[in-house]
Amino acid sequence: MSFRPAPESLLPPLSPRQEIVLLARTLWREGYDDHLAGHITYKQSDGTLLCNPWFLLWDEFRAEDVIRIDLEGRVLEGRWPVPPGIPLHLELHKLRSDVTVALHNHPRWGTVWADLGRVPGCYDQSSSLGGGALALVDEYGGAVNDPRAARAAVEAMDGAEIALLANHGVFVLGSSIRAVHQRAVALEQRCEHAWHVEAAGGGRELPAAIQERNRKSDGNGFIGFWEAMVRRELRLDPSLLDPEG
Repeated sequence: MSFRPAPESLLPPLSPRQEIVLLARTLWREGYDDHLAGHITYKQSDGTLLCNPWFLLWDEFRAEDVIRIDLEGRVLEGRWPVPPGIPLHLELHKLRSDVTVALHNHPRWGTVWADLGRVPGCYDQSSSLGGGALALVDEYGGAVNDPRAARAAVEAMDGAEIALLANHGVFVLGSSIRAVHQRAVALEQRCEHAWHVEAAGGGRELPAAIQERNRKSDGNGFIGFWEAMVRRELRLDPSLLDPEG
């Protein structure tokens, strides 16, 4: 008889603000660390968005720094301004009701493939975990801090959950914090491993049937991965779950 623990038994209770902070902290260690770049939005039941603020690195902001904004980018709660590139998220949430969490950054290996304008091969199972279709978007006419360019980028994704934005970075979407964490980690691993495999002369991709099966995952099935990474962050900074504010 197998034992499958409930997710809530692996972590203390987390508020949405704590979840978004922990997502940023865990992914900073995975290479999502391009200085002040990057934004995360987390749609709430009232339609507003929790968001990381401008001016703070992903590895330093805390629950009390999370801002709440509306779909026009106006700050409803919080003491910090919105990140300059937030139109990409605003246009996404206007067009894609299926997305709860969206993440944009310029991780090292994902950005290399975005700069190449190529989708990397998928050479191992961990690189496909979390599921989601991966699209290359090279059809926007400028930086995504412009609402028109941002909307064009979202439309060019054509329903995909993950995108390489050519000459820019990556965009990862999901129905939960867990799903986006898993997909973001897998994407960066896929990009790094593909680079090394090609540098070594090439290799054999994961069988197409396995890739397709994994692509259909909603990212919420790998119980334990998100929890393990959160526990590492809490060991490194035990004060992260101190009362907000």
